[in-house]
Amino acid sequence: MASCPICKKKTVQEHRPFCSARCADLDLGRWVTGNYALPSEEPLSDHDIERVIEHAKEKMGGSDQFH
Repeated sequence: MASCPICKKKTVQEHRPFCSARCADLDLGRWVTGNYALPSEEPLSDHDIERVIEHAKEKMGGSDQFH
């Protein structure tokens, strides 16, 4: 059985590849804050930044906490 990449517990089908919604949210937070960002010489466009924010809002249930 695979293990959660965040806490190493057994994964749960509902949250694969994570064990829980908490670990999935922690992973999303790392992406949103740039912890998983790949180095690039080209900055994100305003359009790309808006798409990232909208995706994060959808993942968080439509929350406006980013404004």
